[in-house]
Amino acid sequence: MTILADPRVLPPNAPARTSRDAASMRFTVREFSGSLGDLGTFLPLAAAMAAVNRLDLGAIFLFAGLMNITSGILFRQPIPVQPMKAIAAVAIAEGLSPGAIAASGMTVGLIVTILALVGAVGWIDRVVPRPVIRGIQAGVGAKLALTGITWATGLPLLGPDSAAIAIAATIAVALVVSRRVPVILILFLLGLGMSAWSARSDLAAASWSPPTLAVVLPSSHEWLVGVTRGAVPQLPLTLLNSVLAVCALSGDLFPGRAIPPRRMALSVGVMNLLATPLGGMPMCHGAGGLAAQHRFGARTGGSVVMLGVGKIIFALALGGMLLPIVRAYPRSLLAVMIFFAGVTLMKPARESLRDPRAAAVMLATAGVILLSGTLEGFLAGCAIAGALALVYRSRERDA
Repeated sequence: MTILADPRVLPPNAPARTSRDAASMRFTVREFSGSLGDLGTFLPLAAAMAAVNRLDLGAIFLFAGLMNITSGILFRQPIPVQPMKAIAAVAIAEGLSPGAIAASGMTVGLIVTILALVGAVGWIDRVVPRPVIRGIQAGVGAKLALTGITWATGLPLLGPDSAAIAIAATIAVALVVSRRVPVILILFLLGLGMSAWSARSDLAAASWSPPTLAVVLPSSHEWLVGVTRGAVPQLPLTLLNSVLAVCALSGDLFPGRAIPPRRMALSVGVMNLLATPLGGMPMCHGAGGLAAQHRFGARTGGSVVMLGVGKIIFALALGGMLLPIVRAYPRSLLAVMIFFAGVTLMKPARESLRDPRAAAVMLATAGVILLSGTLEGFLAGCAIAGALALVYRSRERDA
């Protein structure tokens, strides 16, 4: 078996799936609890982009909710809807304008849609070595887990939002192995109550206002900034993590029901072409979010449909009062969500450890991602995979 082998077949011990099972949509407490597993990524980035970049938080929740509902119905799996992390990071760090953010989202959406329509995404999926995809999952998962640890260690030791709370929540999640206990839902509701209490003075002074929906027309300068600073670093992350890695994880978690990369790419492209011109934040799917939601109990598209409905209710009912609540959400509980999302995302990478060559490629890819970035890790992994394949073939000829 070479490192370029592509074992994307149904394992012999995989449970049989009927068409009825595949099409099921469950709306249970467990499903809803699982849908909250990705809030550790969504809440802090959404709040920061509203506060720093002047995006309307009601519009962010409204469009994210609509896309949650759409993805749940289309995919019948708990596929998450997340902020595009590279664009969000650049936007927050550099204070990009709403026009530049919209330009970056529309650019990525257009390119990914074109790649999907011409069949290039399927070709990319076929030629990228499987251990490289596993390395991306491991590297991004490790980054998420380390982010959660960093957030927790940066908190005061004791207090209502402290490292002690994060440790207690981590122990609770680790010990509660029963899937009947919606531990993440309990933590989320606890955090919601804590944030409402912390922001009570801001809430008393705030007034309700509807989500602001307006067509965003970027200027020529905003197009330049959005494309060069936002879209360029985001595009490889979208193709690798939001399309290829999430499709691979979909096949791992739901044997025989892996979502084709072309469908996933079209979903990412179209959602940004529809939402970002109207004030929504750039959005994508993600392997980390899928791992987190599955980890906490989500098994069907019903989970994200319920989450989407909840986001829309929040957007319409609270409107302008959303920002104080989200900004005050306990960082200790968000840290726990992010940590377990990262750990779950790393687990499928263990398959590459069975073969020394695959393990070398996977570990190298993950290591470079941790030290540098996703694009650098992808390039390093592909280079090492190609070099090892040439060495292996040369040894086979000599033998």
